[in-house]
Amino acid sequence: MIHPHTCIRYIDDVIGYGVFATQFLPKGTIVYVKDELEIDLSNDQYQHLPPAFRETVDKYSYIDEKGHRIVSWDFAKYVNHCCNCNTMSTGYGFEIAIRDIQPDEEITDEYGMFNMETEMFVNCRYENCRGRIMASDIDTYHAQWDEKVFGALLQAGRVEQQLWPILNAETQEALTRFQHDPTQYISVRQLKWEAALHKWNGKG
Repeated sequence: MIHPHTCIRYIDDVIGYGVFATQFLPKGTIVYVKDELEIDLSNDQYQHLPPAFRETVDKYSYIDEKGHRIVSWDFAKYVNHCCNCNTMSTGYGFEIAIRDIQPDEEITDEYGMFNMETEMFVNCRYENCRGRIMASDIDTYHAQWDEKVFGALLQAGRVEQQLWPILNAETQEALTRFQHDPTQYISVRQLKWEAALHKWNGKG
């Protein structure tokens, strides 16, 4: 589920749609939660879909740490990648604002955490744009990403969390443990699906 203070807007013919903040979202705000309504497709279920359905799933899904393709039931699936993103996935199963997000600012995240099976070329129009996303990105950049996510999580208990009731009990407990003891932090490497890198390297 995407944060309620967001909306979907058409950007242009190249990018298509994007998700934008309708109110100020401070750093530490949980912006997306993988909830029980999401479409969760195992690899076997995905392989048995008609080609047209697989194409749609490829466009709108991400691959989680189990190798399942997750398609959001709401407009969270329209969140675009940016190498200078303002939200990131966490090892807790939700995405968090890693800096303050202003009203009318586009919500963007880091596709490098999504276990890409094939190379994806991107143009973020930022000086630090990597130009492409690969399955190995989570190994290459996880330390940088962890630093940003860790800092955001430290703020999470100090801001209003409209999506807190959507988190399952296990996630709430894990986040509460972190708030009391930051050494309990769960790295973004928890999101890595090992098979994605093997497929990228032609090993599977």
